[in-house]
Amino acid sequence: MKVIVDVSIVPIGVGVSLSPYVAACEKILADAGLNTQLHANGTNVEGEWDEVFAAIRRCHEAVHEMGAPRITTVIKAGTRVDRVQTMEDKVQSVQLKLGGTPRP
Repeated sequence: MKVIVDVSIVPIGVGVSLSPYVAACEKILADAGLNTQLHANGTNVEGEWDEVFAAIRRCHEAVHEMGAPRITTVIKAGTRVDRVQTMEDKVQSVQLKLGGTPRP
């Protein structure tokens, strides 16, 4: 089953700058072949359910290996079975309704 998730993985007890941990997770998601969109407060991830959640687990493992004693993660997940829909489809639908042009 295809899923689109918005995930925010936050290491606790590692200081103020989290970008090294974000970068490590982005690499894991890319290496898993998942479609991602990084944003200011997390990452949108699109793919098969088992592959997406396996990659999120690998992110947790990597962040712990980097020294984070605790992690808190927020995940929003959406699925559809009536048709195939991508992250880009969803964004373009709203852009068109706003009178803009969809991104290429």
